[in-house]
Amino acid sequence: MIIGVPKEIKTEEFRVGMTPVGARELVLGGHTVLVEKAAGEGSGFLDDEYQKAGAEIIAREIVFERAELIVKVKEPVSQEYPLLRENVALFTYLHLAPNPGLTKLLLQKKITGLAYETLVRDGKLPLLAPMSEIAGRMAPLMAAFYLQKFKGGSGVLPTGVSGVRPGKIVVLGAGVVGTNAARVGVGLGMETVVINKDTIGLQRIDELFKGRVRTLPMTAHALEEEIKFADIVIGAVLVPGGRTPVLITRAMLKTMKKGSVIVDVAVDQGGCVETTRPTTHDDPVFVVDGIVHYCVANMPGAYPRTSTIALTNATLPYVKTIAEEGITKAVQEDPVVKSALNTYDGKIVNKALAASLGFAGT
Repeated sequence: MIIGVPKEIKTEEFRVGMTPVGARELVLGGHTVLVEKAAGEGSGFLDDEYQKAGAEIIAREIVFERAELIVKVKEPVSQEYPLLRENVALFTYLHLAPNPGLTKLLLQKKITGLAYETLVRDGKLPLLAPMSEIAGRMAPLMAAFYLQKFKGGSGVLPTGVSGVRPGKIVVLGAGVVGTNAARVGVGLGMETVVINKDTIGLQRIDELFKGRVRTLPMTAHALEEEIKFADIVIGAVLVPGGRTPVLITRAMLKTMKKGSVIVDVAVDQGGCVETTRPTTHDDPVFVVDGIVHYCVANMPGAYPRTSTIALTNATLPYVKTIAEEGITKAVQEDPVVKSALNTYDGKIVNKALAASLGFAGT
């Protein structure tokens, strides 16, 4: 199979879809790997490393023209739409629920859209997990930075000092993002609260942190009461393939302390805060009703070297499966690969995505 790895062009996105080590594994398997010139430089991988691995370094247009399977990090942006050929396969973080324009393009061109974020194995999301881990650990650190008064924050030092209480962090969700955000909150010495829909996740948090994290079920009362006194709120809610439910309304912002910080990691799927809108690393925050919002849609891109290696470690086995079995056989017969399928032959095949966009799933 011919596998293409283009350079990411989303604002301040320095990751790349595959490392030279990953490219070498595919080449040794008899496949052709096409890498756009300078695609890996943002992550510290030079063209020479890819060439030594057996990949071809070519122009952007040729990558899209020749590849049967395109492996990326982020969803295609508008400048890439004309380059996407009909019937090609695309394997990346698609996040289609809040992006009807891209969804319609994939349907019109009958592109096989395989999303990292919906691939399920043994009840888990192995391709979302590494980036969720990074984003979860980043979130409290970014929030702590923007708590500085000159950055628009309240001026509360999250760690506290002798004789002064530490800050309070409220984490919405007990998945991979939420667990890692809680880990950093505890590490900073913050009062840490995790609110989650099901009690199984809360029990796991209790066991993991041995009582150092307060856990609460996701009720309107718990949410309203806890965010009133929070210095940091982390949105870590996920509906695989679907739009994230809005948990914090505009009205609820008015009850929060001025200068507190919300980091909505769920922004890729629409966000769990009504006032969320996607931002970028070069302009990451905005303020609504005195509350600082950090809503960067590609948070792990800030640490591209670590992120790219972790992502390739996770995705490579599935890329190899698709390449070895062929796209049609892989998506029809391999249940794990099939779970990543969002669009196929002009139809939406992910039920959560179809429901979010009002399409009829198959």
